[in-house]
Amino acid sequence: MEADRVPTHPDVRTIPLQQVLEALVDPVRRSIVTKLRESGEDIRCGGFDLTVSNSTATHHFRILREAGLIRQYYVGTSRMNALRRDEVDEVFPGLVDAITTAHRMSPHPA
Repeated sequence: MEADRVPTHPDVRTIPLQQVLEALVDPVRRSIVTKLRESGEDIRCGGFDLTVSNSTATHHFRILREAGLIRQYYVGTSRMNALRRDEVDEVFPGLVDAITTAHRMSPHPA
């Protein structure tokens, strides 16, 4: 794996709650986090059923990564996404569960 292909990932302990909540306010980003939580596996960017363009999807993944919610890495040519649940739960206990449960129960999830 080439180090220059792996994006930087912030330390979750340095990220303000406001940034995490702003990342989760968008229904597309909540759907990404929800799918990662429910699958229990890392998912390639193309493995999400998103109703946005590729460039918009890339933007959403970047926002989630910069908020410390996901970790991205490459397997071959696929960019994989992993939920940083343990790290987020350590700093913001129960947040991932609360957001994803509310998202699933929403009458209009993305």
